[in-house]
Amino acid sequence: MWLQVSLFSLSGLLLSIQTQAQDRASLHRSNDPSGHCHYTFTVASPQESSCPGSDREMDGVLSRLTLLEALVSRLLAGVDKGTITGVGANREEGLQEAYSQVTGERNQLQQDKERLNRQIQELQRRLAELSQEAESLRQKPCQQTLTSVGTQHENRPANGMYQSGVLLRICISLPDPAYDFGNSGYQEMKAEVTEISASHVFHEGSCGELVSVGDPVSHRKADSITGKYGVWMQDPEPQGPQYTNNTVWRIDAVRRDVRHLFAYEDMDQFSRGFPMKVLVLPEPVESTGATVYRGSLYYQRRRSRTLIRYDLASEYLASRMDLPHAGFHGQHPYSWGGYTDIDLAVDEQGLWAIYSTSKARGAIVISQLNPESLEVKKTWETNIKKNTVANAFMVCGRLYTVASYTVPNTTINFAFDTATGVGQAVSVPFKNKYSYNSMVDYNHAQRKLYAWDNFHMVTYDIRLGRD
Repeated sequence: MWLQVSLFSLSGLLLSIQTQAQDRASLHRSNDPSGHCHYTFTVASPQESSCPGSDREMDGVLSRLTLLEALVSRLLAGVDKGTITGVGANREEGLQEAYSQVTGERNQLQQDKERLNRQIQELQRRLAELSQEAESLRQKPCQQTLTSVGTQHENRPANGMYQSGVLLRICISLPDPAYDFGNSGYQEMKAEVTEISASHVFHEGSCGELVSVGDPVSHRKADSITGKYGVWMQDPEPQGPQYTNNTVWRIDAVRRDVRHLFAYEDMDQFSRGFPMKVLVLPEPVESTGATVYRGSLYYQRRRSRTLIRYDLASEYLASRMDLPHAGFHGQHPYSWGGYTDIDLAVDEQGLWAIYSTSKARGAIVISQLNPESLEVKKTWETNIKKNTVANAFMVCGRLYTVASYTVPNTTINFAFDTATGVGQAVSVPFKNKYSYNSMVDYNHAQRKLYAWDNFHMVTYDIRLGRD
């Protein structure tokens, strides 16, 4: 069976169909009686051997072909030109709006540029004025005055002062009599900031008598019997970048041959028990009288009156010197024993040795030492027996002794002032929280006492009065 379809002016569509199915369709072209071109093509059905007899199906095919013809005719005749024109109008309106927005932004930017140019001109004018004023200041002589300003640290002590300080140099230029500034005072000032050692700051204006000692604060407990007693400290005046005033030093003293010096980066690492380094000393240490000062460890050699200065940076024995006539190895210890015959101490005025001699008959002797050579610079004898006190330390050139090492609530019971050579009884409350205090030392940078109390390493805040 063959289906014939006639379309008017669908040459493009028919050619496409012919191209796609040229092996199954045929095309014929001829003019109709009115002279119009008439195309006829024939397509064979691949499945049907004969046409179905339903007129309803044929009507459906005809209606679809009619609709297709109408759509193609509208496209060819330009029926949708109005729609295209509407779309173009919308685009034109959008472009106009965008152009207006860009123009407004350009105007705003131009205004901002002009405003910034005015600000730059004003700043340049002020800079020129300041340059002229600076030049005039440099050409004028000035009177100078000095004032000290203490720096602060994260772990600020009670008095707020630290080892590092600043010296504020204030240069005041008084008005030239030729200038007339009315009745108002006119001063020009400039400042130079110079770092100085806080020990000088303390020595100049912050020293005084010991007024009070705070409650002990525990920082670490020793892990073994070797930490029953010992010595721990921080350098109040470190000298190099390798070790700072934050570095903590520790020696466990319960051992026959004590040579290990533990270094901790800071108090936090010390509390955690994580040393950054362990130094092996060239000579063994006697008891708990060691101290750290200006980058060196100072200690008494075991079973002798020999003092040793060990340089911490180079790890080298820098100097040694016998302390003349000093008792040692149990001849004149503190009341708790422990071969504490020679106790080295540091304060705002330098390095000291606290000990006794046969000539002094067991009374405490104080000697100020040269920190480089360990030679004795000056010596004072007191009237308090060394074996009647538990410990001693130096603050601002004054010796203070602790009455008991076991009584929980004891006192600091004696003071000796090296400036006047006079000793007197005092009564400053002091607590032995753990009932076996084997070491008490003063750190003038932190303004604290460091102590070793029955395995516990503790500190005490202190308060000084005015001289």
